[in-house]
Amino acid sequence: MGILTVLWEKWVEFRRDFYKITVAAMISPLMYLIIFGMGIQTTSHGEPYLHFLVPGVVAMATMHGSFSAIVQNMSTQRLYEKALDQVMVSPTPLWQFILGQVIGGALRGLYAGCIILLLTAPIRTDLVFNALSVFIMFLNGTVFATIALVLSFMAKSYADPPKFTSYIITPMSFLCNTFFSTEQMPAGFRQAVSLLPLSQSCAMIRSIANGEPSGYFGFIVLGAYLLIFGTIAVIFIYKKKNL
Repeated sequence: MGILTVLWEKWVEFRRDFYKITVAAMISPLMYLIIFGMGIQTTSHGEPYLHFLVPGVVAMATMHGSFSAIVQNMSTQRLYEKALDQVMVSPTPLWQFILGQVIGGALRGLYAGCIILLLTAPIRTDLVFNALSVFIMFLNGTVFATIALVLSFMAKSYADPPKFTSYIITPMSFLCNTFFSTEQMPAGFRQAVSLLPLSQSCAMIRSIANGEPSGYFGFIVLGAYLLIFGTIAVIFIYKKKNL
């Protein structure tokens, strides 16, 4: 019941800000597609560059959508509205509150990714996006929603969430196999970048889009991030309750 309550809150928020959320999810990815995909005519791995770019932008959109849906609102609610304190004294189980936040953020990320799929549908790329692609998009969203939740617990002021975006999300947007392959990166740095969640999500979605198997390693990496940051979130909120 607690999960449904949190999801209902997210749904009300989504309906209220539908146009703002939709436009925000469209603008940056659309600019990347136009500038890099259509403005720069080139190839990647023997294929049109747009074939490489679209799966990366889809994965990136799920990251941005899920992260932004949680980090700013949760930081504000915790620091200024004291909503987290109210949740702790309510009968709602705290793990349900955390899970509801993560699922809500992941659904927002999935929505952002689906918008990109709709925008690129008229382009004849012969890329394949199926149920497994959607599941990877959702899983990627859960990872970044959980990361956003942990960072929102760490925020000390209203200015911190934009810093988290600048320090974490923006570098990953450009480095993690989205706009160019990580194969040309220096050894060591390449392996480190490949272990980031967005790198694995891009690789799996791109493999499926090109009719290749996604493999299992990416799921292991995403599952590890989800477990680690989910555990940190649970420890933080239960420790705060017991203070």
